[in-house]
Amino acid sequence: MAEEQRDLISDRGSSVLNPGDNQRSAWGRKAALSTLSILVALLIAGQAVTVYFVYQQSGQISKLTKTSQTLQLEALQRKLPTSAKPVSKMRMNLDMPLAMRVLPLAPSADKMNMAPPSNKTEDQVKHLLLQADPRKMFPELKDNLMDNLKSLKKTMTDADWKSFESWMHKWLLFEMAKNPKPEDHKAIPAEKG
Repeated sequence: MAEEQRDLISDRGSSVLNPGDNQRSAWGRKAALSTLSILVALLIAGQAVTVYFVYQQSGQISKLTKTSQTLQLEALQRKLPTSAKPVSKMRMNLDMPLAMRVLPLAPSADKMNMAPPSNKTEDQVKHLLLQADPRKMFPELKDNLMDNLKSLKKTMTDADWKSFESWMHKWLLFEMAKNPKPEDHKAIPAEKG
């Protein structure tokens, strides 16, 4: 009988609803909803702050991009030889009016299609160079080799002269390889100037 009483008491206890249990579950739901809404609000606020900082930094990023492109262009211009630099950087003679300046005449179409005056290598090379750039000028060299070279050195820039000397050295090696002379290897001393 004691068992039956216990079963009855336990059945009664489980079937009777306590008003505090309903209130606790309602408070739990409200707390969970509040917590969830706070978390969602924090996520949205975090996204908004991130967007704000990215937008603010985009102006600085574009300025840095422009600056780096400008620096790259300047570096490339420094690497170019002086004759290839843009006209805006070159010094121009603006004192004299354009009408008074001596300008090279434009080559006529007849001259461009004409054959070289002779079959000599010098004439052939001049003809090819003038076809590529009709404004090219060639100095009158009427003295001996050493005087002509001294005259050329005076008219050339240091960089052009060094390039020319390098070419002469390679040309001499080519000529020596073409016509070897095993019996006579005398050193020719350079002229001191």
